[in-house]
Amino acid sequence: MLPMPPAGTPLPPIPPTAPRLADDGLELGRNYWILDQALPNAAEISQRCLQHPNWLLGYPHAQESWPGMRFHGALLPEELAQIEAYVMKVTGAKRLWVGEAPNGAKLDFNVAQLVGARECGPRPHTDRRALCTYAAVLYLQPKPAPKSGTCFYRLRYPNGAIGGNCVAEPHQNLVDALKVRSLPPQAWYEELCVENVFNRLLLYKASLVHSAAGYFGEAKEDRRLTAVFFWLAEH
Repeated sequence: MLPMPPAGTPLPPIPPTAPRLADDGLELGRNYWILDQALPNAAEISQRCLQHPNWLLGYPHAQESWPGMRFHGALLPEELAQIEAYVMKVTGAKRLWVGEAPNGAKLDFNVAQLVGARECGPRPHTDRRALCTYAAVLYLQPKPAPKSGTCFYRLRYPNGAIGGNCVAEPHQNLVDALKVRSLPPQAWYEELCVENVFNRLLLYKASLVHSAAGYFGEAKEDRRLTAVFFWLAEH
């Protein structure tokens, strides 16, 4: 990923035949939100997650798209209710629910995810629009490494032109919109990074291109620990 060019830098136009992403300029309080000190018992939750006995293994240990290890049920119902009340308040949503595809597939919801330094790197993506309106990450590592939060990206064309930052109708995700399975790191401009701060909740529109900024730690208790959430919403 490359930094955004300085304001006023002359850049070429997007090639006319190239696929495009929609443009939804980042704006705190409109398409992403930050809540610090999200839960009063975050230290308890962190320890509870780390002591969980049964984890599912992801990439690179198993053929999964998600990295590291995870388990379902990171937050208890009363803890999750506090998070969802905040989401509804700031987004204006009347109802939240976990989406399900016709084949029964769901995005993993209320999942604790633990990822070490050597297990993965940044992977710009969007979440499938039919299954997710909003996504959120709760940072649960008390001593996070720098540059390990969440970044938002814009498409960078081979000629250096700046493209859009989100997937919109009729497309569902990046593969659908750009007609490729993956892109190299230099195909993205890094527009904004939100730092990993213990007990911070980052909420964002799931159609925005985003990724974990980085992972850290070797020992289990030192790795990047988060809880992740995906909701469909009715406004």
